[in-house]
Amino acid sequence: GHEIPLVLTQPDRPSGRGMKLTPSPVKVLAQKLGIEVATPFTLSLKKDPDGAAAMHARLKSLNADLLVVAAYGLILPLPVLDCAKGIGKFGDIKALNIHASLLPRWRGAAPIARAIEAGDAETGVTLMKMELGLDTGPMVAEARTPILAEDTTATLTERLASMGANLLVQSLQHANELICTPQPDEGVLYAEKLLKSEKRIQWSDSASVIARRLRAFTPFPGLEFHRGADVVKVWSATAEDADTGLWIRPPINIRLTKQQTDCNSHCSSLLNLLPRFGDVCLKAYRSPLRSKPFQLDCLHKLVQRSNRLSTT
Repeated sequence: GHEIPLVLTQPDRPSGRGMKLTPSPVKVLAQKLGIEVATPFTLSLKKDPDGAAAMHARLKSLNADLLVVAAYGLILPLPVLDCAKGIGKFGDIKALNIHASLLPRWRGAAPIARAIEAGDAETGVTLMKMELGLDTGPMVAEARTPILAEDTTATLTERLASMGANLLVQSLQHANELICTPQPDEGVLYAEKLLKSEKRIQWSDSASVIARRLRAFTPFPGLEFHRGADVVKVWSATAEDADTGLWIRPPINIRLTKQQTDCNSHCSSLLNLLPRFGDVCLKAYRSPLRSKPFQLDCLHKLVQRSNRLSTT
């Protein structure tokens, strides 16, 4: 095993309906395991000269062999990146980042979601020697996995987290033999941070694009559209090239067809939501709780067709 003398994680944040200060899952687990935890709000000397300098000194005093970083969320200045003694064949690997993409594709804040959104066939994790650039450091190891048709950012994050942990442990078994490989100059893409403004469905997009965005934006920021004053939140959808079924021309506006259903106790009427662009069909169920937004609680099909819709 490996000794972990200190864990750094984000400070406690307000969470839930009561906005109660809640520790990160990393802090909860570290405390459960009896590992010391620090939660600086910044490591920048410009933002907090005294606090950051004290944390830099604390990290240096640990005399650790390696700093391991995974989705930390704070910019690490050079004194932090150089705080460890270093491992590898040349002793030059002081800080390793477990990055959730196959670099150099999808550098940046949201690599998992952007890979799903783009329709990538596979993704993976890369162990990268950290430097001051944004995910530009040389690569130490990688592991690959296909992106499944049913994968969301939530499910893929869980799988990649496990893969990253295993890859790190396997690599550290040969810590003194590790070498770095520069990232290729070709194929660089940046995974921009997910924004709440992206959750609005663009009906001019094809069904397959909408379905991918839904999986990419699950759990955040989600996907929705407006029906009058109501907000319809989409929770599940699939794109299909349907060759059979009942076909109709789409109406100009979304229509509501009242029809009872035994979907579950929270479903009172069936909505047939037909967008004007003619290539997407959604089946949705409305909650009887009028104070809540519309929610799609059951299976919904996005049917890709140029100008006709399936009602099945």
